[in-house]
Amino acid sequence: MKRRQYDREFKLEILRLVQEGKQTAAQVARDFGIRENLIHKWKRAFAEDPMNAFPGKGSLKPENEAIRCLERENAILREERDILKKALAIFSKTPK
Repeated sequence: MKRRQYDREFKLEILRLVQEGKQTAAQVARDFGIRENLIHKWKRAFAEDPMNAFPGKGSLKPENEAIRCLERENAILREERDILKKALAIFSKTPK
């Protein structure tokens, strides 16, 4: 069974329907064929960070993107350091 994905606009529309108070989360969930706990999860995510909630497929929040870039840069620097250590060991050997 393939996992369904919902875009940002759909999630915001569902949250708007629930927040207006005309329909309950359970009623909206039945109408749109989604689970009620999913609506509550979206609601929590939106409450935590309204501007960066639901970044989309393959996208990360700005903080997580910065961490990922720094981890990638750190891995490259470690690789370069290891190469230099090996080169130093090779060139510092005394010839026979």
